[in-house]
Amino acid sequence: MKTASGILIVATKNKGKVREFQHVFAPLGLEVKSMFDYPALPDVVEDGVTFAENALKKSKAVGDALGLPVLADDSGLCVDAIDGRPGVYSARYAGEGAEDGENNLKLLNELEELKQGEDTGQPLLSTARFVCALSLYDPANGQELTAEGRVEGWITSEPAGGGGFGYDPLFYLPEFEKTMAELTLEEKQQISHRGMALRLLTEKLAASRQ
Repeated sequence: MKTASGILIVATKNKGKVREFQHVFAPLGLEVKSMFDYPALPDVVEDGVTFAENALKKSKAVGDALGLPVLADDSGLCVDAIDGRPGVYSARYAGEGAEDGENNLKLLNELEELKQGEDTGQPLLSTARFVCALSLYDPANGQELTAEGRVEGWITSEPAGGGGFGYDPLFYLPEFEKTMAELTLEEKQQISHRGMALRLLTEKLAASRQ
């Protein structure tokens, strides 16, 4: 994912995502810049009904505004017991501007309400998956590359771990016997939805240049 300037622009204001992208691309000699570096750009309204629609909308809007290649991500949590929510509303599940803790609490409260009258003692509340859609758009040639990654797990009744961000402290991975927030950044990149999507996108980019 080499750029002429050695800079990769990622269309996000999520500090957790910025850290993860920096960790991935630093070994490739790429400096990751985000929307924090371009404060004059207006926010892109994420009104798509899928993660892929939102990712593509962001990459094209920011790419056209800057005249540079832009990578955009849209990702979230889909919980089976509540019909796939919060889905594309993951970042604002508890309302616009909600903090991670508020979103987590809303999710737990909603799942606990479903359990009322069922004193099972079960710490795992529902199967769920993290989904990440990536879109890389180059305004110079109109090229668009997309990729999607998913990771399956469970929602726990108690948060655990101080790493990660978003719903990571509630997302339990049976194969690790840990939540996503208890993994190291290296472990998370290997198995996460975002890490998977990045690997697929990189493969597509390499193939497009052959």
